[in-house]
Amino acid sequence: MIDARQEAERVAELPTRVVALLNQKGGVGKTTSTVNLGAALADAGHRVLLVDLDPQGHLSLHLGIDGSTCGEGTYELLLDPAVSLAAAIQHARPNLDVVSATVDLAAAESELADADDRHGILARKFAEAFAGGARWDYILLDCPPSLGLLTLNALAFAREVIVPMQAHFLALQGLGRLLETVALVGHGVNPDLRVAGVLLCMHESQSSHGREVVAELKRFFNEARGSAVAWSDATVFLPAVRRNIKLAEAPSFGQTILEYAPTCPGAMDYRTLATRLVEDWRRRNAPARRSAPAREESARATHRRRKEVEATVEVIESGSPPVPAATVRNADGG
Repeated sequence: MIDARQEAERVAELPTRVVALLNQKGGVGKTTSTVNLGAALADAGHRVLLVDLDPQGHLSLHLGIDGSTCGEGTYELLLDPAVSLAAAIQHARPNLDVVSATVDLAAAESELADADDRHGILARKFAEAFAGGARWDYILLDCPPSLGLLTLNALAFAREVIVPMQAHFLALQGLGRLLETVALVGHGVNPDLRVAGVLLCMHESQSSHGREVVAELKRFFNEARGSAVAWSDATVFLPAVRRNIKLAEAPSFGQTILEYAPTCPGAMDYRTLATRLVEDWRRRNAPARRSAPAREESARATHRRRKEVEATVEVIESGSPPVPAATVRNADGG
């Protein structure tokens, strides 16, 4: 049963948060984070869609989905104009939908090479779905570990980028190149694209090297505050996801970490991260959500003015001395 607070949140719906999880380096926890962040958000009652844009199809396998046997997927969605988003969606868990991928998606790069507006196909399919009434609270795009057309489609549609990475020196160097790519895409095809921040995976907090890299990341983002770059509002998301063998085991069972080991450190970290993502999104959209109280105050002010006018009319009609407005407001409890 939905309580009053949950119902109020549903009524005052926030915009859909569309996030591309991207790193050109493989094996950094990108797919693990996409799946488990999505699962944690869905478990908290939010409507979530995961889109597998990696030809390896690991996101699909992580959820126990065999993309080769389930009909339409990301490949068909991008290559076949007749395939709608609705036709490619599978309901994986309560509140959790998926567009799966297979190895066929690897051919999409070359097959789309000569297509018109080839980087905007995904955004176009979603625009059609939204126009038809489709709605999710969070859409997470699992990008391949490359910067080809599949990734460009994700960046042309997304509004934010989260970079999963390990706190290693070489990863820090690669981050600079990735941010430059995001900036170029922003200038070229998606001016609204921003970098939300870095998500640390397989983290070892006791490592002095790891602590130094985290400190350097924070310094880098702090220096960008107030500038015109795409990462001017970026942050290092906390908590960092601790290295945990359960996170590596869960995909082999086709389960999220919340299903496989709900009390392990990895599950706790992703739950906390999901909660903070939600809180951050509510805070950033707070002005729109405060409009209802503002309307209520305006209505109260209108009511007070109406009472003042009615009182003045009564005075004029009775021939009595005028009553000060303050007296009317006090009598009305204003």
